[in-house]
Amino acid sequence: MQRLTERIAVCVATGLYSGFFPIVAGTVGTIPAWLIAYFGFRGDQTLIVSASVVFFVLSVWSAGVGERLWGHDPKKIVMDEWAGMLVSVIALPHTLTAYIVAFFAFRFFDVAKVPPAAQAERLRGGWGITMDDIIAGVYANIFTRLILYGIEHFWPALTGGN
Repeated sequence: MQRLTERIAVCVATGLYSGFFPIVAGTVGTIPAWLIAYFGFRGDQTLIVSASVVFFVLSVWSAGVGERLWGHDPKKIVMDEWAGMLVSVIALPHTLTAYIVAFFAFRFFDVAKVPPAAQAERLRGGWGITMDDIIAGVYANIFTRLILYGIEHFWPALTGGN
């Protein structure tokens, strides 16, 4: 039974094995979550928030198992990216622009580890692996809102419109 639990945890932790991509595993591992959010949930906030919570719980659990198998914060664990990516699109308009900005903002903030993300990373087990991505998702959400506000209010002036 332990072996089956580990197999399930590996599948979940690696984002259905997307984390095994040999380069930029975090970015590649975020793409399925982005696709699920944009094409699957199509702006349904109940689904996005619910999935964020489910992915968070799955990430803490599976990342904890993955860390015991592979050592501290291995790059192949990407379920934390799934949870963080969904946080980055909570209550955003369901537009391609918003979701693309959120994706790149999330990847930036995930890599940059802006405080308190760096400190959260020091939490034990799956908590540390997951919480820095949740914080990155919050930052990406706020940044995306600022960019969308700027586009809405200043783009017409920049393009010669009203």
